[in-house]
Amino acid sequence: MLVNADGVSVTIGETVLLATTSIQAEAGEVVALRGGNGSGKTTLLRVLAGVMPPTAGRAEIASEPVNQSSPIFRRRVASLIGLPPLARNLTLAEHLRLVGLTWNESPESVDAATRKLLDTFGLGALGSRFPHELSSGQTQLFALALTFARPSDVILLDEPEQRLDADRLARVRDGIRGVVAQGRTVVMATHSQWLADEISTQTVTLVEAAAVDG
Repeated sequence: MLVNADGVSVTIGETVLLATTSIQAEAGEVVALRGGNGSGKTTLLRVLAGVMPPTAGRAEIASEPVNQSSPIFRRRVASLIGLPPLARNLTLAEHLRLVGLTWNESPESVDAATRKLLDTFGLGALGSRFPHELSSGQTQLFALALTFARPSDVILLDEPEQRLDADRLARVRDGIRGVVAQGRTVVMATHSQWLADEISTQTVTLVEAAAVDG
């Protein structure tokens, strides 16, 4: 099992951020997390990313406990939970090359991957632009490209459809299909029924704690 969240929940004081939830996914799967605002979708992603410990239950990646301090875990898991920090003095292509080279990819493979990612997300003509020159939709697509640029086994995405119209949403679908074809697993929180229907292999619907208690 590549991704395993077994009975995880998160409570802070008397506030339940995530009611007891379990998900399992093998390599090459796409798990769509569905549910209304406040149901804990983002919290579950944070647990899987290792930035928020569960109050109960256990979370594992490749049968190992989630541990952000582990270099092995950090190489296995890439996440887009909120826009990443972007450097105003680096172009889009330079950002992508920097990510690839940071993870010890060869310069030749980094250049090829950079061109492919820019094209996949409809940014091929914008490689020499700076992040502050992008529209909000283009920024979202570039954030996804940055997340996909680094090697990983698992990709965690929080509402990848944000700020995107229907045409650009198809770019997200195609980008996710591309990484899944590489054997990577995607867990995404989404409000888009269309995106979930297009690419998910399983859907997990989360409910607010109040609904569970009631």
